[in-house]
Amino acid sequence: MVIAVALVQLAALVALNLLGRWISTALHLPLPGNVLGMLILFALLALRIVRLEWLEPTAGLFNRHLAFFFIPFVVGLLALPASLVQEHGLALLGILIVTAAAGVVATGGLANWLDREPERES
Repeated sequence: MVIAVALVQLAALVALNLLGRWISTALHLPLPGNVLGMLILFALLALRIVRLEWLEPTAGLFNRHLAFFFIPFVVGLLALPASLVQEHGLALLGILIVTAAAGVVATGGLANWLDREPERES
């Protein structure tokens, strides 16, 4: 039963990803389909059409094992010609550091903004 629930949750996440990719392609949007799929998921959660509890176990599994998703990126970097790394290695490292920091700051800021308590009038 637990495996069936996990498969349904995974299917829902994949379906949202595919929907985002389809919309992005069909409308020729400059936004990647996977990002659009995440925005659709966010909208569904924010509008309470989808409850967090319905997807949280499987999404949490992906978050806990997020490092595995970077393996193809690292292998791709290792496959770069040595001359390219020698010539532009410092610039590549700087770009990686700046973009990673920007992602962390943006995610943290958005999470804090979404988690704040609304001001109540007394």
